[in-house]
Amino acid sequence: MLHLIWYILIGLISGVIAKSVMHVHMTIFWTTALGIIGSIIGGGVSHMFSRPTNERYHPAGLIFSTLGAILILFICYKLKIHFPQVNPF
Repeated sequence: MLHLIWYILIGLISGVIAKSVMHVHMTIFWTTALGIIGSIIGGGVSHMFSRPTNERYHPAGLIFSTLGAILILFICYKLKIHFPQVNPF
């Protein structure tokens, strides 16, 4: 159960960083979903090159999660896929 909460928390943090870098406005649900999907992509890439020593967490988890989320946003931008936006007012 704690792992699930940890994944959601890391997904939220990496999604917020990625949407800040790419200047995208989206709801908190889509931000978390973006971060979790970025974590899956980043985790897959990082596990291809080096395995974690303690078999629990990879030390570059947040970095690769954020890079994966940025990659997803970049691909969505190039394919003209838009996420639901938040109205500021």
